[in-house]
Amino acid sequence: MFLALALMSDHWKAPDVPTNGTKPAIWTREEWGAKPPVLPMEPHTITRITIHHTGVKQTPQRDFGDKLRGLQAWSQREDQLAGGRTKPQWTDIPYHYYIDWSGRIAEARPVELPGDTNTSYDVRGHLLIVVEGLFPEDTLHEPQRQSLYQLTSYLAREHKVFPHAIKGHVDFAPGETDCPGASLIHEIPHLRLWLAQQEPWW
Repeated sequence: MFLALALMSDHWKAPDVPTNGTKPAIWTREEWGAKPPVLPMEPHTITRITIHHTGVKQTPQRDFGDKLRGLQAWSQREDQLAGGRTKPQWTDIPYHYYIDWSGRIAEARPVELPGDTNTSYDVRGHLLIVVEGLFPEDTLHEPQRQSLYQLTSYLAREHKVFPHAIKGHVDFAPGETDCPGASLIHEIPHLRLWLAQQEPWW
């Protein structure tokens, strides 16, 4: 009750999206021209949903498909990270779903494969959603916020993830990252409460 009152007093506004777990429009891997995963991985079972930001500024001028193909190419080779560290080759894009600056959603890594991270948390069991932007420097646009809520609602029902198991990257790697950034991490308690107030799906 205290959490609900605190969030209500924060001038939060409910997103204009369905509350029944309706699947949003999602651009499939086939539609954006994804290549197959390049490394074998053991499948995992989803128990959590974890939210990231891309950590780079939004690029509205760049074609969404080109953006995804470029991210996949970078992910599937050994490469440099900001700060000079070397990233190993990954099997695919590290996240399972990508929400671009305008709110469009795309499949990224196949959900049955664990994601990847530059930090030390164990990503097995985590379904990773990334939101395009460097927050709070970028604006979390309302269409992005709406897509995040609808996608999370749909995925939570699909995989039987409870609201309390929806968190941000920083919750699992404190001291290593501030991902998904202050403005987006501030949204997650609202998202959890909004989901908890829906008709239960468990």
